[in-house]
Amino acid sequence: METLTHIEVLARFGHALSDPTRARVLVELRVAGAYPTELAERLGVTRTSLSNHLACLRGCGLVVAVPEGKRMRYELADGGLRKALDDLLGAVLAPDASACTAGRAGEDCC
Repeated sequence: METLTHIEVLARFGHALSDPTRARVLVELRVAGAYPTELAERLGVTRTSLSNHLACLRGCGLVVAVPEGKRMRYELADGGLRKALDDLLGAVLAPDASACTAGRAGEDCC
């Protein structure tokens, strides 16, 4: 089993959260494991799109696929991720739009 440094763990988590669909998948799985068909329906995305996002989340080490007969159920890879997501969702952010757009020709940084 590969051991990641703290920076690598944060980078993988950041990459996963950088996409709104992947973030929504993590929020859904924080409550309970789910099957891809159910997740795709709840999130309003195609099965193909969801499959790509789940593959990314598996690659980042954040979710695992648990075989159940002929089906696969997805869940968070570690119980600590549920707490981490809860803590992130409870954080109060103070965005400063002027800091994000300075010198970026209209690009949003956050």
